[in-house]
Amino acid sequence: MKTPQRPGTALVGVSALGLILMGAPARADELQSLKQQLEAIQQRIERLEKSQATQQKAQKELQTRVDEGTVSPANVVTAGDFQGSFKFPGTDTSFSIFGYVKGDVILSSKSAGGQNAIGDQFLVPSAIPVGPTAGANEKNQTTFTARQSRLGVRSSTPTSYGPFNTLLEVDFYGPGLGAGQTLAGSAGDELVNNRNAPSLRHAYGTLGNLGVGQFWTAFENQAAIPDTLDFGGPVGIIFIRQTQVRWTQPFQGGNWEVSLENPESAIANDAALLRPDDDRYPDIVGRVNLLKTSSGDFWGSVLVRNIRIDQPGTTDDQWGAALQLGGIIPITSAGRDDFRFMINYGNVVGRYQELGFFPDGILVNNQIELSDVVSGFVSYRHFWSPNWRSSLVLSASYADHPGGTAGTINKEARSAHLNLIWSSIASVNLGVEYIYGYRRTQNGLSGNLNRLQFSGQYSF
Repeated sequence: MKTPQRPGTALVGVSALGLILMGAPARADELQSLKQQLEAIQQRIERLEKSQATQQKAQKELQTRVDEGTVSPANVVTAGDFQGSFKFPGTDTSFSIFGYVKGDVILSSKSAGGQNAIGDQFLVPSAIPVGPTAGANEKNQTTFTARQSRLGVRSSTPTSYGPFNTLLEVDFYGPGLGAGQTLAGSAGDELVNNRNAPSLRHAYGTLGNLGVGQFWTAFENQAAIPDTLDFGGPVGIIFIRQTQVRWTQPFQGGNWEVSLENPESAIANDAALLRPDDDRYPDIVGRVNLLKTSSGDFWGSVLVRNIRIDQPGTTDDQWGAALQLGGIIPITSAGRDDFRFMINYGNVVGRYQELGFFPDGILVNNQIELSDVVSGFVSYRHFWSPNWRSSLVLSASYADHPGGTAGTINKEARSAHLNLIWSSIASVNLGVEYIYGYRRTQNGLSGNLNRLQFSGQYSF
């Protein structure tokens, strides 16, 4: 017996079938749209994969060229052509930044006088008090200073004429000091923050054999400067940096140099120092360097100068010359211990002596008279161990002035330096140094100075 269908059931089935048939075209459109979107996404993925593969290939090729040294990547700082240097993007110039931070604690038996006096911060022989009561009211001076700290930049650019090199360096001793300039003037302020003005040390460029700018005078070989904590160093040293044009010519076993340097004269007129308005001839320097000989490094140099005065009612000039001989002699086979010496002789040493200790000439009866000067030092450096070293430096300078020279003009100076320096890290020096200084003037008055200096230095 058949079960009769309910009228409502048939109606529902017909309705559902109608809805399915009506929705089929819409679903087909959706499926087609989804298929198109998937195809578009797939194409995009394929393009991205190809682009990524291309970039990876290009990066690999670039890295290979960088490793070979044939190309530098753009917008990337790379290593420079000399140790510790770097190159900015898109340039062939290599730069390096160098310098050191140095702090000194200095205990002196006498003060040089004045606030923030330079003579209390390093040995300035002309600042040593002289006379029977010299320094009686200025005893036991204590000074802390960081002004020797310095900062410099080197650069090197390859050219068809060879590397073009530059050097720019400053310290913090403010305005330069020389003959006729005050040694007690304050370039800083010890009351609050010890601010000190930068001072130009070097601004020098070389291209091949040619050098132009401010640098050490060619009259002195700066490589021979003794290893002292005291910034001033021995009293018999030539210590001057000035603008010059220099030519250096190598030869087998060394080189020779010729330099035209900035002229300036300081003429003693009684106790005053006169300076000319016009300098007509450059200082002329020649030097021969014998390097890496079986006994060490040696050099000889000559200085020719025109000493001039052109004050109202007084116009005169004199030509003169000076000689220097020096050497660095290794004591041990390793070459760490060494003996150094330098001797100067002539009648135009003048302002070339440390901080212009002697005048360039003496004005007598409105005419310039030149003084014969002899000066120099001997130094022995010894390494007690790889980390500990000491230097003993003895030095002197003496001038034979003409009759009529004012009694206050410097005639003689002597100094001694003895130190002990610890350097367990290559860039750090910690040390202590004993310093003795002596000064005598033309009238026979003399004075001496005893000093103990503690120093910490970090180089970078």
